[in-house]
Amino acid sequence: MRILSRTPIRHGLTAAMPLALVAACAVPPSDVTPQQSANFDAAVASIGCELRTERDYLPVELQTGMTRDQVIAMAQYRMAMNMAVGSEDGAVRLTTGPCAPSA
Repeated sequence: MRILSRTPIRHGLTAAMPLALVAACAVPPSDVTPQQSANFDAAVASIGCELRTERDYLPVELQTGMTRDQVIAMAQYRMAMNMAVGSEDGAVRLTTGPCAPSA
């Protein structure tokens, strides 16, 4: 019985390892400064925590000084680090800092 009770944990850890390795390999976009990265969360929070349409991206670009490609890359990085989630329609919602879901 003891061997069977450890087996699911071992399989669970094995299954989680590739995900942990992917997250560990995620690096912020190389062409984004630390200041732009710090401003990203505040800028996304100022537009309601979600990047969905042109109306969302433009203010974030203006507030951070980032290009559209940099904003997209930063959103992808935040998702890889479990700091944001994607939706089926392609939107990205931050889930940390001022955008953290209320418990």
